[in-house]
Amino acid sequence: MSNVYCPKVQRLLSQRLLSQSPTSTKMIELKNIERYYPTGSLKTYVLRYVNAHIAEGEFVSIMGPSGSGKSTLLHILGMLDEPTDGEFWFLGEAVHKFNERRRTEMYREYIGFVFQAYHLIDDLTVYENLETPLLYKKVPSAERKSRIADLLDRFNMVAKKDLFPSQLSGGQQQLVGVARALIGRPKLILADEPTGNLQSPQAKEIMEVFKTLNKEDGVTIVQVTHSEENAKYGNRILHLKDGRVENEELVKH
Repeated sequence: MSNVYCPKVQRLLSQRLLSQSPTSTKMIELKNIERYYPTGSLKTYVLRYVNAHIAEGEFVSIMGPSGSGKSTLLHILGMLDEPTDGEFWFLGEAVHKFNERRRTEMYREYIGFVFQAYHLIDDLTVYENLETPLLYKKVPSAERKSRIADLLDRFNMVAKKDLFPSQLSGGQQQLVGVARALIGRPKLILADEPTGNLQSPQAKEIMEVFKTLNKEDGVTIVQVTHSEENAKYGNRILHLKDGRVENEELVKH
């Protein structure tokens, strides 16, 4: 059987996968998303004809080999990058038509991002790292204190609120990263290899936090992961290969 890439066949496959997605309220809809970079007279594609739905309250994992476009897709979902072509709809709004300022506003309003490398500010304490996103959103002082206190208690980090990131373990830093992503009360959490730098017990703790956020708080979660074990915490897996959605898998619990 030929492995020659055929755009028409890929579009039909992507549309079929799209039609099989859940029918509950859509948070995200991607239509023929592409991302490429000009290289002379050619184009180097990172994503090709990506079609997908993500419903509110879902927990979706994105898997694929290195270079398959996973992180690029996640950054597009997080409005940190733009598709070259295609349509990206978020809560019914056409993100692909937004300017940079509007994308930034949407990101701050609705999205929390958890990075593999934590991305905490080294010279700020745990408390100050949690407070920074609220300062950007101009949340009043009393409410800032209340939100931070709630999350510190929830993540058992009250005793560490005055410590700096360098004084924490990797797992503790990632917990702060998750708490920081939650502090703005986002509708969507995006996680890029959130346990990639952690030992197994720490990784399990982080994944259990995500599971609780999804099941009990109704937060929509999309994670990029290489771990099949971590992927099974969600209810659906999108498998990427060479920038395309190769197949979609429902997770049985």
